[in-house]
Amino acid sequence: MQVNIARKFAVATDICAFELVRADGAALPSFSAGAHIDVMLRDGLVRQYSLCNTPSESHCYRIAVLRDAHSRGGSIAMHALKEGGLLHISEPKNHFPLHTQARHSLLLAGGIGVTPILSMAAALDHAGASFEMHYCSRSAARMAFRDRLTESRFAERVHLYFDDAQDGGRLQLDALLAQAQPDTHLYVCGPSGFIAAAMDAAKAAGWNDANVHREFFSGAPVQESGGAFQVKLSSTGRVIDVAPDLTVVAALAQAGVEIPTSCEQGVCGTCLTRVLSGEPDHRDVYLMDEEKAANNQFLPCCSRSKSPMLVLDL
Repeated sequence: MQVNIARKFAVATDICAFELVRADGAALPSFSAGAHIDVMLRDGLVRQYSLCNTPSESHCYRIAVLRDAHSRGGSIAMHALKEGGLLHISEPKNHFPLHTQARHSLLLAGGIGVTPILSMAAALDHAGASFEMHYCSRSAARMAFRDRLTESRFAERVHLYFDDAQDGGRLQLDALLAQAQPDTHLYVCGPSGFIAAAMDAAKAAGWNDANVHREFFSGAPVQESGGAFQVKLSSTGRVIDVAPDLTVVAALAQAGVEIPTSCEQGVCGTCLTRVLSGEPDHRDVYLMDEEKAANNQFLPCCSRSKSPMLVLDL
């Protein structure tokens, strides 16, 4: 789908927001809170960005992008774009949906991870649902959409925290998550360290895993590739070698077997593949711990194998 960059504007230090509209002026496909779009950039780059506007809006998609000095090129390419330019994007996808049956929703955001959380807050407010939002940033200058939050209809439900605060005003995750309620759902998005701390606090407090949801904004730490192994395609019995310096996706592609990919970092879940036998070496940040322990699926863009062979449902 082709869209026009109707507006590009700064929302914090090193963070730009983009408002995207259909090039033909038509309404955009609907989306739900927590959804993202794939953005096709130069040189074949594809990046995922969460939609941060209210889901009831159909005239535009709004995303925000942090210029990351350690990025693999996506954020730099986005920040180089100009108003009036054209982009190709996918229709919205949602791997981080709200659970409408929750009596109360607790939204936690760290840094640029506020984007899907902002859409969730708007959707919950629109529905008249019970929720609260806690948003952490390195400083006030780096807090995206701060004015929008403080001036919103739900401003009294939003709590802001800054790492450089002099009054000790940092988020205390242990205290916030200490009271696990069976009908409360927790949503966390942000850097991997922030998410890990929230997950650890929730686990220690006895939260039900089914009530805890998270979405990463960066991939798992780079690990050594590991040794060679083989994958077997269950549909044909064909066996394909995976060399130590190749991902499973790359080895399959060389053999003429294409698997849809997007982030290539184990974040988005696009390439999720069923495993029929063998033991995957999970290196993603998409699957929950219990899903990894089941060993019946893996992300071949980054994960490998602990056993000599994996039989894949391909």
